[in-house]
Amino acid sequence: MTSGAAHSSISQAIRDPELMEAALALFEGRLHDAEPVLKAHLKRDPFDVAAIRMLAELAARIERYRDAEALLRRALDLAPEFLAARSNLATVLHRQGRSGEAVEELDKLQRVDPDNLTNANLKAAALGRVGEFDEALELYEQVLKGFGKQPKIWMSYGHMLKTVGRQADAITAYRKALALSPTLGEVWWSLANLKTLKFDENDIAAMRDALDTDAIAAEDRFHLHFALGKAQEDRGQAADAFDHYATGNALRKRLLPYDADQTRAAVDHAVSLYTPEFFETQHGHGAAAPDPIFIVGMPRAGSTLIEQILSSHSMVEGTMELPDLPKLYAKARGMGGIAKLSAADARELGEQYLHDTLVQRKSDKPFYVDKLPNNWLHTGFIRLILPNAKIIDARRHPMDCCFSNYKQHFARGQAFSYDLADMGRYYADYVELMDHFDRVMPGRVHRVFHERLIDDLEGEVRALLDYLGVPFEPACLDFHTNERAVRTASSEQVRRPINRDGVGQWRAMEEWLEPLVEALGPALTQYPATA
Repeated sequence: MTSGAAHSSISQAIRDPELMEAALALFEGRLHDAEPVLKAHLKRDPFDVAAIRMLAELAARIERYRDAEALLRRALDLAPEFLAARSNLATVLHRQGRSGEAVEELDKLQRVDPDNLTNANLKAAALGRVGEFDEALELYEQVLKGFGKQPKIWMSYGHMLKTVGRQADAITAYRKALALSPTLGEVWWSLANLKTLKFDENDIAAMRDALDTDAIAAEDRFHLHFALGKAQEDRGQAADAFDHYATGNALRKRLLPYDADQTRAAVDHAVSLYTPEFFETQHGHGAAAPDPIFIVGMPRAGSTLIEQILSSHSMVEGTMELPDLPKLYAKARGMGGIAKLSAADARELGEQYLHDTLVQRKSDKPFYVDKLPNNWLHTGFIRLILPNAKIIDARRHPMDCCFSNYKQHFARGQAFSYDLADMGRYYADYVELMDHFDRVMPGRVHRVFHERLIDDLEGEVRALLDYLGVPFEPACLDFHTNERAVRTASSEQVRRPINRDGVGQWRAMEEWLEPLVEALGPALTQYPATA
């Protein structure tokens, strides 16, 4: 099929009753109605790029991003100048954590459609994901000149300002978004998520008014409950605060299901697979580079603080929570399973990790940090494909850690955190697996207990740097003066000197935390048993 014929297909699509029916179903969210119509149409006309793009949109909406990507690439093979499909492809790549590739597609679009502010907005978000913050901010400012009445763009601009440490400017951007859309729950939560801002009476009244609006979306509603929980906790209203947290978590859990038994099965599999005999037979496998430093553990356990300390060292670069390792683990399982990987396979996977994360490295420092906490499940896989990488386990008291997670709405993932019992089981599973790795590969993982770090900063930092094999530098103790960008919920907290503000906050709501206590079991009663 020629490119010209494909373009004819695009122009004809809007006049095709069948595709109009599918488009209406997509618009109204009736995906189950749209899918059979589109598939039947493409069976008759497999070269209809407009229909291919619509089916890709459907796949993306249910987070089948690989399917969406394949469909969009097919559409672009047929019609290379199909700009809307290329824009969709950039979005799908960005959502898969492949933001560098998304930027490449957006650069192609910018050359032929330089004034498209929608693409510029997406490019700004993608640039932020790969650490090009100055260019991202410039793009947001350009976009806002044309889309200044779009509250979600002001919100995204605020997120970027927060990341680079411009808190006052971030608050201004968030407030502009709220002036345009007072019921936009994510903006209220973004203000709460600064951690250092306290809402006043007018803010609380505005959030309550927003909750009383029947027409607001479920996403706005749970964000508002999390924000009001923070507001009431700051005011010492424990019962009201917990009620909002519990409601927000319940609403979020409905939209993000989690099966604790699947995590348990993954832990059991790892324990049975990663034995001393396994590592002995795999000795010498993997990529030899020592560059990566992995910080694993629970979210809200102090990993951002550890990264901030390390990135203050002249030999260590901070990056972000990188999505690359879980994707490689999934790839390895698709190659027949971890146990069947050859030496060449393990080396190739390790080298792919190094290559794929190169986009995040902005300096010539020899080491860099990947602080995706959920990588604790892949500790054995790290040892296999990157045997010289360092692994740091960030450990925090289970009640402090889990309560902090319960108060936190995460932008993506962490589905375990929206239920107290699920979270207790998840923490206990994490501790059990890390105990296993202490036994089967002793000395390979360095554990940092958050409470010890804040009580003896210099002693713990010296021990940490010794483990990494780098000399002590006083700058690591002045981590709060480091002006690097920080892309996690703790961004403002790590820009302050060490403190104990987060210790024991759970006690004010202890009477409602029994499901968590019960699920934690020995992980709580024996903490810190692995010390």
